[in-house]
Amino acid sequence: MPGKPYLYLAVAIVAEVFATSCLTASHGFEKRLPGIISLLGYGVAFYFLSLPIKTIPVGVVYAIWSGVGIVLVSLIGATVFKQSLDLPALAGIALIMAGVLVINLLSKSV
Repeated sequence: MPGKPYLYLAVAIVAEVFATSCLTASHGFEKRLPGIISLLGYGVAFYFLSLPIKTIPVGVVYAIWSGVGIVLVSLIGATVFKQSLDLPALAGIALIMAGVLVINLLSKSV
């Protein structure tokens, strides 16, 4: 199935975003349950991240994983944790998303 590496990448992204959100909720591992969930989430994320790099160049996989992760974590930070982003931060995040779109839409490496 040609789309399977991207399914694995999507699982890796969701797991990493969930783990990062739990890491924030753990308050520096002061709260154990979110801290433990965070560690488990990162384990799942790295396992599923290892699968698409068998067929897709690692630079492309990492760019998509980190770029989409940054955007999603920023949205969760703003909505769940009530963290604010200034205009330069929003512009930078928009540029990151533009980069991910360029890779997916125009790159022959994907």
